[in-house]
Amino acid sequence: MNKVILMGRLTRDPEVRYSQGESATAIARFSLAVDRRFKRQGEADADFINCVSFGKTAEFAERYLKQGTKVVACGRIQTGSYTNKEGQKVYTTDVVVEEVEFAESKAASERNSGMDHGFQQPASRPAPSQAAGDGFMDIPDGIDEELPFN
Repeated sequence: MNKVILMGRLTRDPEVRYSQGESATAIARFSLAVDRRFKRQGEADADFINCVSFGKTAEFAERYLKQGTKVVACGRIQTGSYTNKEGQKVYTTDVVVEEVEFAESKAASERNSGMDHGFQQPASRPAPSQAAGDGFMDIPDGIDEELPFN
């Protein structure tokens, strides 16, 4: 089984192109900065994962996604290779995104778009939402986020 689920922020606006032929298909390329859950001193805080989507998913990315948008992307890993201009073989690994959803509200996204996009969590927590039925849970402080099997 080849299944990938990622949550992260777009590092730049999606680059969208259309295939040639009778029915042009949208192809979107973007990169996600995915925070590492456990960090060792001196290591990077995030992994930068190249993603590609096709068709309706690519059209969605073109229309709605931009740098800094936090999304959940589901898809599969695909490897490939090509020969560059210097004649060297270059190996690639991409996540082919088949589904993508927003991972935060529009208001939270707009608040975070003012950040420098260093992909660090804000120092203070945002206030819990007061709107009923907004899809977010008010989780009390003090709940340990570590899973028992880690």
